[in-house]
Amino acid sequence: MIPLWLQAGLWGFVGGLALLIGALLGYYIKISKRTIAAIMAFGAGVLISAACFELIMEAYHWGGFDSTITGFIMGVLIFTGVDLYLNRQGAKHRKKSDKSKIPEEYDEQGPAIAAGSLLDGIPESIAIGLTMIGGAPVSVAVIIAVFISNIPEGLSSTVGMRDMGWKKSSIFGLWLIIAVITSISALLGYTVFSKMPVDVVAATLALASGALLTMIADTMLPEAFAQTHEYTGLIMALGFLLSFILSFIA
Repeated sequence: MIPLWLQAGLWGFVGGLALLIGALLGYYIKISKRTIAAIMAFGAGVLISAACFELIMEAYHWGGFDSTITGFIMGVLIFTGVDLYLNRQGAKHRKKSDKSKIPEEYDEQGPAIAAGSLLDGIPESIAIGLTMIGGAPVSVAVIIAVFISNIPEGLSSTVGMRDMGWKKSSIFGLWLIIAVITSISALLGYTVFSKMPVDVVAATLALASGALLTMIADTMLPEAFAQTHEYTGLIMALGFLLSFILSFIA
């Protein structure tokens, strides 16, 4: 029997592995930017549903309104603050596949892009570990949501970085490092918070939910809408519906 803490780390790595899969697709297969955007919209819908039904509702069941609302607001504020800082450092367009539409005066920075991608992945990875607290099996809906949403992120960002002239080793090295860190984040989400009071666990689940929803609105949906336009809502809704169904049958 594999210990739960190790299971959490392994599931976190599975979620992060989708970034590498997306990177491979983006680097070696020519995929239209409209298709990339459609996948991004679908992934956003899947992740929104997971944040609502698997995270914030679970937070409410653990700690009630006070812990849930406090954690949610903290997640929104923390992500927004760090994201604003990284955007000013050169990570604003980290998910954009079409770099030709970035203003010439905007200076993209590799380290900021890496940090921004890591910022996007940590909340969902911690959430994977949190859903296993109390001996519960990992939430299949959360794993699927993270996996599906990470593929377009790795795909879109890789296309953009390749067009910027990044070396292949640098691109895949970045995503591998992030996959490892997401694994560690899921492990910590389980080991650290499993010994915490229920209110802290609830607040952390809600924090992850708030951070994810903010990330989706700030980075995933703008990239999707830039190419899919009036179809963005339709595609996103289909992703939301799939994740909603999975949250009850998986």
